[in-house]
Amino acid sequence: MTGPSSFDLPDTPVSNAQRQLAALQRRAQHLLDLSMPYTLPRWLSVAVLLIGFLARILVVQGWYIVTYALGIYLLQLLLLFLSPKLDPALDVLADDDDDDVPLADLEHSRGGNSPASFLPTRSDEEFRPFIRRLPEFKAWANAMRAILLAWFCSFFSVFDIPVFWPILVIYFFVLFAVTMRRQIRHMIKYRYLPFNIGKRKYAPAPGMAR
Repeated sequence: MTGPSSFDLPDTPVSNAQRQLAALQRRAQHLLDLSMPYTLPRWLSVAVLLIGFLARILVVQGWYIVTYALGIYLLQLLLLFLSPKLDPALDVLADDDDDDVPLADLEHSRGGNSPASFLPTRSDEEFRPFIRRLPEFKAWANAMRAILLAWFCSFFSVFDIPVFWPILVIYFFVLFAVTMRRQIRHMIKYRYLPFNIGKRKYAPAPGMAR
């Protein structure tokens, strides 16, 4: 037996608030679903909000901790966006545990590819789409929420903690360089590209129904 929904609750101030909250959540989810096909406008809105926030920080000369936290979070989203859903390094470690398994059986169970069967390694191999650890839409939604939260925090002096901001800037760029260098090495080592640039596209066969 299912529990009562928000519309079955007695007419009290708490139940009314719950119904209003549920309606707002459904409305917000509906708007998010409508925005899904518009990839470029969505990311342009993120860029506009981010540039506006950075311009505000430069003008008011404060809230550097909030800006640093936002930068670290956006960097983490970028790494998740560029990483495959299944890490090929973990598959290599699994190979060490399968040393007693015959090689033919091991390759057959993995589709004939080793070490990372879910990533294409030969030009004549069947195309496999790159599956991100963090999908594009979720990356956009998380980035938008983080920037809006940073905007909100920048209007309250309690979040304006005095720090020596040049140290934060230097540390962020050093962290960005080291992290991206490690990510690029990972991409080169396991031979995958997290974008569609340079990937082969197949045209439909002549006479194929469309």
